[in-house]
Amino acid sequence: MNAAVRLKMFFRKPYNVILVVLFVALVLLTLLPLLSIVMDTVTVHSSEVMRIHGTHAGDFTDYHWRKVLMDGQNSINIFYKPLWNTIMISIATCVIAIGCGGGMAWLITRSDIRFKPLLSALFVVPYIMPSWTLALAWLDFFRNPLVGGVPGIFTALTGIVTPNWFAYGFFPISVVQGLHYAPFAYILIGGILKHMDANLEEAAQLLHASRMQILKRITLPMVKPAILSTFLLAFSSSMSAFAVPAFLGAPVRYQVLTTQLYRTLQGLNPGYGYLMALVLILIGVGIMLVNQKVLDSRKSYTTITGKSSQISLVKLRSLRNPLSVILSILLICVTVVPLITFAVESFIVEPGNYSLSNFSTVFWTGAGSTDIANGEPGILRNHSVYRGLINSLVLSVICAFFAGTIGILAGYSIVRKKGTFLSNAVSHLTFFPYLIPSMAFGAIYLSMFSVPRGPIPALYGTFAILALIGTVKYLPFASKSGINCMLQLGNEIEESAIIMGIPWWKRMVRIIIPIQKTSILSGYLLPFISCMRELSLFILLVTPSTAVLTTMLFQYNEKGWNQYANAINLLIVFVVLFVNWIINKLTGASIDKGIG
Repeated sequence: MNAAVRLKMFFRKPYNVILVVLFVALVLLTLLPLLSIVMDTVTVHSSEVMRIHGTHAGDFTDYHWRKVLMDGQNSINIFYKPLWNTIMISIATCVIAIGCGGGMAWLITRSDIRFKPLLSALFVVPYIMPSWTLALAWLDFFRNPLVGGVPGIFTALTGIVTPNWFAYGFFPISVVQGLHYAPFAYILIGGILKHMDANLEEAAQLLHASRMQILKRITLPMVKPAILSTFLLAFSSSMSAFAVPAFLGAPVRYQVLTTQLYRTLQGLNPGYGYLMALVLILIGVGIMLVNQKVLDSRKSYTTITGKSSQISLVKLRSLRNPLSVILSILLICVTVVPLITFAVESFIVEPGNYSLSNFSTVFWTGAGSTDIANGEPGILRNHSVYRGLINSLVLSVICAFFAGTIGILAGYSIVRKKGTFLSNAVSHLTFFPYLIPSMAFGAIYLSMFSVPRGPIPALYGTFAILALIGTVKYLPFASKSGINCMLQLGNEIEESAIIMGIPWWKRMVRIIIPIQKTSILSGYLLPFISCMRELSLFILLVTPSTAVLTTMLFQYNEKGWNQYANAINLLIVFVVLFVNWIINKLTGASIDKGIG
């Protein structure tokens, strides 16, 4: 059989065509842009010509590398100090996330604490909501008059002025991000604790080992892979976080790599920014490679056996009732109270004054006044806000549709050709965008599509670049969902249809998709929710005409129009929570299901 015949037979199978098309597209959209950003670190940009003497835009230079990495105090200020801040925050975030999440997982699965369904449901809410929700709530509650002159709710109620270290910078950023990522630990560690064979613990009890000895010698070693995975996931996510450090660090000029990257790309030093983006990408890839190795090592830890695993719950005795009540109150403070603070702050005319006479609906329904936010109308009468809401919804639907559809096709093709080079390559490429921090990914696409490249026009400033980057960035969620649901289907189902002469598209629409519609639906809805609450990915790429709600919130906050920012934040949170509720009703899915 000659090569032409083999090639023709190869492309007669739909999954081979899909794999080839996806391979080429993903190489162009994920790997080649990396080359573009590398080139931008050694290229003179038009805004830098006046500083890099004797050069022209487009010339080769090592200026950025020297200035960022080897320029003494200047390098310390613009790179090494933000890098150190980023690393320290990431470590503190991991400690808080594992401590809170792991502790809650143990209480829910191994103790007789009360209100388990309520505690379990409340604990995952901070992750369902956008990460910057808690950051804004912290500002509303704990900001002090020392920076900006406006006290927060805590100071207004108690008269106690919070110190700068408590209100801004390292401490609140670490706490907020730690609480946001604590559900990672809760889900991973809780899943293992729930299904772990209790025979070892029972044997230790028979040998009169204390609860602390059992915890140190048996329980912790068994959940070590989950703890390490949580550490690496939270560390990676914290490294790439932008919104929380921007909100809580900006008042005291506390910089991390992502906020410094934003400043340089928005300013006159884009080369610095692209170099920082490259550093973030390398750190992200390195962390995820370590994470993959840890996950692979998970195979050597058996937690479920065929033997009885009836778990004897730890009796909290006199601590049961007070601990249950205290945890319930704390979780309500973390999940419900922020929404109340947003509502209160969105009605306050004069910041810091919480008397009833100072409440007004002007920021919601006002027509606009020259003495308030330069005449900005209330958000319910604000055409810009409605345009941002429409942009957010349309963008989320587009990204979800394309990411979900491509994820289904990728999952189908990867499973059908499982084990081949092409299948493995496409599987890795669909996951690759997850390795790149969102801010760095935005910088890549800014570099790639800010100028025309061959037949592709400059996309910066268009809705197309937002839809493109959103689709590629959220493809890992959809593709993993597609792969998982296709792995559950036996080949016999489709083979029977092939024998009956049913075309491929009918097999997909009439057989495969209906059977796995619940799992497939999640491949569409997860990108939708992620897109609705995304800020870091789009902040470098939006223009006034393509602004979405999250970028508008950030811009209002930068201008000091906190009432509008709080109102928009409340709107976003309700949209995200409503969509999550719809997902739960349609699919029955719940990320805490099976633990609480």
